[in-house]
Amino acid sequence: MQNLSLTQLPTCPDCNAVPALGRPCRLRTCALSRCSSSRQAPFTAKTSSKAAGRRSHARKATEVKSEEKATEDPAEQGLPKGEEYEVELVKPLGIRFARGSDGGAYVTRSDPRLGNTDDNVQPGDKIMKVSASFGNDIWDAINYGQVMYAIKTRNGQVYMKLQSNGGDTSIMQDAATEFSKQFKQERSGGDYGEGTREMQTKNYISKKEIERKRREMFDDALEKFAKKDIEGALVDFEEVLGMEPANYVGDDFSRVTQIYRVTQYNISCCYSAMNQIDAGLDALDAAMRAGFEQFGKIRSDPNLDNLRKNERFQKMVDQYDEPVFNFSALKNIFSFGKK
Repeated sequence: MQNLSLTQLPTCPDCNAVPALGRPCRLRTCALSRCSSSRQAPFTAKTSSKAAGRRSHARKATEVKSEEKATEDPAEQGLPKGEEYEVELVKPLGIRFARGSDGGAYVTRSDPRLGNTDDNVQPGDKIMKVSASFGNDIWDAINYGQVMYAIKTRNGQVYMKLQSNGGDTSIMQDAATEFSKQFKQERSGGDYGEGTREMQTKNYISKKEIERKRREMFDDALEKFAKKDIEGALVDFEEVLGMEPANYVGDDFSRVTQIYRVTQYNISCCYSAMNQIDAGLDALDAAMRAGFEQFGKIRSDPNLDNLRKNERFQKMVDQYDEPVFNFSALKNIFSFGKK
């Protein structure tokens, strides 16, 4: 490997500091505020007695179905909370994961249309153990980054031991989500009370602390890569991805942070260094899809040499960045229609 320098985060032109999560350091006034007078009154209309009767009948039918569903076999509604179970699946997996507030890996979606899954797997279930990247070893699921690294680099079937959470996904909700719930509850009651103000303060402190930890982990990953600890760097980078704030909207209306884009690119460099071509190309595709647009670097970075040898590389990059010269078009122009 010729170059052990990964992509750094851009610095602020005003203070030369790296803005946390890609945000500018200067405070800006939101230009999208709306006054309360612009809100429209709810639409009301008269309802005929026949329509009301139809709705009443439909409501009763729905209630009957709900009661029938509640009396079904509990096993058909997912495993009881706290029960552990095992699955062994062939990639691609039809399961999606997210980082919980405790740092663990949790299921967010189980869909057979996306790949292989198991009927017992439900959103909110926690990964307790996972098969190692190679061989027959089983790893304890230490954190989200380690689980993602193990699954993405695994050749063959993926073993997982999960703990059912009974459909409860609250562990994956951040402080901002909790504040939003608190605010809506107090607003519906006609009150903006002390509880909301306290939640605002806690949310701000928690957010800043997560940003600080995320940046420190990013820097640690860069240092590990420079020391040729590629696996350690990859686990940390995956953790950084898992700490992406939910429902993020930047000042430029981007839906992901700058650190997310750069981290996805650096992950592709790590997989390239490990000669994990498919995982590296997938990470590079995710980086460009998220808005990483340093196409000159992508085409020349020595850290991507292994990926560049794959025929999928050029086609994928060209989808996001049109080449300066379209040689096929030039050939057609100067051939004057000759075959």
